[in-house]
Amino acid sequence: MDIFALFAPLNIVDGLLLDFFSRETVNYVVWPFIQIGAVVTAVAVWALYATYLERKVSAFMQARLGPMRVGPWGLLQPIADAIKLLTKEDLEPDKADHYIFRFAPYISVAAAFIVFAVIPFAPDWGVITDINIGLLFVLSVSSVGVLALILAGWSSNSKYALLGGLRSSAQMVSYEVAMGLALVGALMFARTLSLSGIVAAQGSDTMWYILYQPLGFAIFLISGIAENNRAPFDLPEAESELVAGFHTEYSGMRWSLFFMAEYAAMIVVSAIATTVYLGGWYLPGVLRLTGGNNNLFVIISLIVFMSKMAFLLYLYFWLRWTFPRYRYDQLMDLGWKWMIPAALINIVWTAIAVFTVQALEAWGGIDTIESLTGGLHLTITGQAVMIVFGFSGLFVAGGMLSLLNWRSRDFNLRKQRQQIRLVNSPQGAPAVPQAAIAAEG
Repeated sequence: MDIFALFAPLNIVDGLLLDFFSRETVNYVVWPFIQIGAVVTAVAVWALYATYLERKVSAFMQARLGPMRVGPWGLLQPIADAIKLLTKEDLEPDKADHYIFRFAPYISVAAAFIVFAVIPFAPDWGVITDINIGLLFVLSVSSVGVLALILAGWSSNSKYALLGGLRSSAQMVSYEVAMGLALVGALMFARTLSLSGIVAAQGSDTMWYILYQPLGFAIFLISGIAENNRAPFDLPEAESELVAGFHTEYSGMRWSLFFMAEYAAMIVVSAIATTVYLGGWYLPGVLRLTGGNNNLFVIISLIVFMSKMAFLLYLYFWLRWTFPRYRYDQLMDLGWKWMIPAALINIVWTAIAVFTVQALEAWGGIDTIESLTGGLHLTITGQAVMIVFGFSGLFVAGGMLSLLNWRSRDFNLRKQRQQIRLVNSPQGAPAVPQAAIAAEG
């Protein structure tokens, strides 16, 4: 018996479903529901155990054990936390807006989960749906999450929560701009907004776009971390300053919904970064390894995608316990004075690189472009030129940003130190005259 036949259970399930439903119903109703259920379950389990993983990673970095009491190695600690939150009293402030206060957490979760409908975790049945504006859909739907934070802070009728909501609105709107602009460079090569099309373009070019766009990848990842309100950009829920920020007045399961949305949004940012810059599920040689078996190819591609995404998720935990929190003015300066200008520089530099590769193709007989079908596919010579442009863009952007921000007080610490002068403060007149003190003595 062919061992690859063991990896064809979908054909059996498909045959069983066709006994009860028509082909159109199975393809466009039943299977999408199965895929949606699998994705929602997987993300919910991730959100449950992400807290455990984060505590274990932080414990490892700080030379301690982390959760160890509930279950072997503390593996049942997330279950205990979930039971505690479900049984905890659901409080609501007296003068809070009842409907908005209760509905805001659901908006946050829905905005994070809807995005998974267009993310290509794998080829074929590894993606729920593929639309030609998938990347635009992700950016537009995920931006709705900021409304949940603002509504939660405002409807709580608490000054601390309101400050957290205002912080979140300013921060998330600022870094959304940089996130969107950072993706433009990669789109110049893929020439499509379909996420599956972007992966296919990298597969056809046999090159991950991170090599063409290291600056765009860095901008997107930093902006994504800030968009998720993760440390060192967790100003909207800075416990030491705002008593937990926008969700100060929430308790029980509604409180946990905000964290479920946060961890789901981490997957969204990591999945988009994996899809656009790390080749998605594409890995050279996987198709030959599977011997042409489609289901086995999908399963291995799914493992490849999850492995890339797991690295980026670990990076979230790593950064949280490495860098101190920014001040709010530094956070805004980083977004508007550094990230957005860097994204604009990256767009211009990428356009120059693409123009140069096209000009070399038509000049001197140098072969740089293989085809323009399904994206910009380059020859080895064209790829080498583009990689050189990509990494040199890091230095070009660094130099231009230094010129733009050389007068910035928050980041030019050397100049601040040079301007420090120690002076003798003037002494005021004594409260009791010395003559009176001498007379009493």
